[in-house]
Amino acid sequence: MPNLEQHTPGPAHGAQMRKQEGENWTLIFVRELRHPPEKVWEALTDPAHLREWAPFDADASLGMVGATVKLTTVGAPTLLVTETKVTRADAPRMLEYKWGGNDMRWELEALGSGTRLTLWTSINRRFIAMGAAGWHICFDVLDHLLAGQPLGRPVGPNVRQSPGFQRLHAEYAKLFGIKTPSGPPAAAEKSNS
Repeated sequence: MPNLEQHTPGPAHGAQMRKQEGENWTLIFVRELRHPPEKVWEALTDPAHLREWAPFDADASLGMVGATVKLTTVGAPTLLVTETKVTRADAPRMLEYKWGGNDMRWELEALGSGTRLTLWTSINRRFIAMGAAGWHICFDVLDHLLAGQPLGRPVGPNVRQSPGFQRLHAEYAKLFGIKTPSGPPAAAEKSNS
């Protein structure tokens, strides 16, 4: 059975960024999945599914407008819990909420027997390439999970220090035309706290 340590992510693709005023820019990440929108929706909203691939735990379903959900970032140096309210849940097409103060907008579009999944999220501009690398790996894990071939959860410093993550971080920085923070990701995160 494959696992995350053996997984080699493909090259950087499917991501764009939009520069905006202020610290946060928008990351737009698109991936075509081999699974129908209903199955992808469940993976985006159900706490048990989120525990298998997402960088946070949810204490309740994200699938209902108005739901208040606690999202706990997994693998963070210190405990980070965000209480969010689902602002849009149009199953199986659109989901919106905030995570850590950042907007999260998921769009699902039927594509043959699969789904085009688009994530729009705001990320601190200094970490947008790192965020793209992280979501790239999360989407890989999601696709494998939905195919019944779980790889393991991609969170924490071990993933960020992996050769695949480091390569993707550099590729997305180049794709976006930005410089990466000097030093390892963990050091950059601590210096910005």
